[in-house]
Amino acid sequence: MKRFNKLKFHYGVIPYGRQSINASDIKAVVDVLKSDFLTQGPQVEAFEHALAKEGGANYALVFSSGTAALHASYFSAGLTKGDEFITSPLTFAATANAGLYLGATPVFADVDEHGNLDPKEVQKKVTSKTKAMVAVDYGGFPAKLSELRAVAKEAGVVLIEDACHALGATFDGKPIGTASDLTVFSFHPVKSITTGEGGAVLTDSKVYYEKMKMFRSHGITKDTTRFKHPADGDWYSEMQLLGFNYRMTDIQASLGLSQLKRLRTFIAKRHEKALRYEQAFAPYASKMTLPIRKEGTSVSALHLYPVRFCGGRVARKKMFTALREAGIGAQVHYLPVYLHPYYKGLGYQKGLCPRAEAFYESVLSLPLFPDLRLRDQRQVIQAVIENL
Repeated sequence: MKRFNKLKFHYGVIPYGRQSINASDIKAVVDVLKSDFLTQGPQVEAFEHALAKEGGANYALVFSSGTAALHASYFSAGLTKGDEFITSPLTFAATANAGLYLGATPVFADVDEHGNLDPKEVQKKVTSKTKAMVAVDYGGFPAKLSELRAVAKEAGVVLIEDACHALGATFDGKPIGTASDLTVFSFHPVKSITTGEGGAVLTDSKVYYEKMKMFRSHGITKDTTRFKHPADGDWYSEMQLLGFNYRMTDIQASLGLSQLKRLRTFIAKRHEKALRYEQAFAPYASKMTLPIRKEGTSVSALHLYPVRFCGGRVARKKMFTALREAGIGAQVHYLPVYLHPYYKGLGYQKGLCPRAEAFYESVLSLPLFPDLRLRDQRQVIQAVIENL
């Protein structure tokens, strides 16, 4: 019991994010457990078709994690040793790590007022070694994708979108999914929908699709039209590249399919709760900056509710401590990637992206998820106001 209480306190009575699972989700998983296929079966393909339709893309491939999906997308874009890719420092480390796996070098560009890549800063970082640009939809709000597309086109490089926060967001009035050459999603429990662990890549390119399909399954193909040597028999398959086992199971895919049916409901609930925060915190605009929900034709998926406190590092630490002591699991997103010890060991230095560093020092994510109860949100609001 003592261990349970310690863990409960550590993570907070009210978490910053949490999955929403209902009876339909449980039934979908149980049905697969009773079926003939636990993996490499029909549910994976059905989930992929549903995701492609949701994002308006020609192709979707699911993976064992969002990180695996990033790795596959970078591989399909041709990133290799000696290449550079420009990305945001204000993200989870996986965005940069996935390029390191291939021997490529992350080049960090500074962020805009929303915590997303600033296209002007990206332009400054382009060199002859640049192979890709990787935008991050921080907190679920779409990056300036039209401007980034223009920069990528001028440089002749691939635009990859780390939309792991943004399933359910819209850009140019359309669902996130085809604004970039490759769009990556995550299905971790705190994301828009969950498969436990899991990820996906959407693309309109058959070339990228075929490369990623082999990459996620050991580099092996069973497609007779792609064989390089005559088949010995119906059992024949070929390993044509060095891939990984990044497959998603049918158990996970069945949960994803069930969850995807409620995506719009989930996003609507996030916006409803975000509006409640906005109304409660409106009188305190001089002390805190709230995240944007809508701007022009862009609408956030509100994966996070990152609030920036005007007192910077001191005010943020005071608020974090007070909320944790009140049993509220606020969290910080993110330490700029290049400030992690591993990246410092690669030669990256503090001061590289001043706006991203200032953003980090003032930001705190408040609880926001579909099943956040009204009384719990009121508790969060009261605690924040009392500690401003």
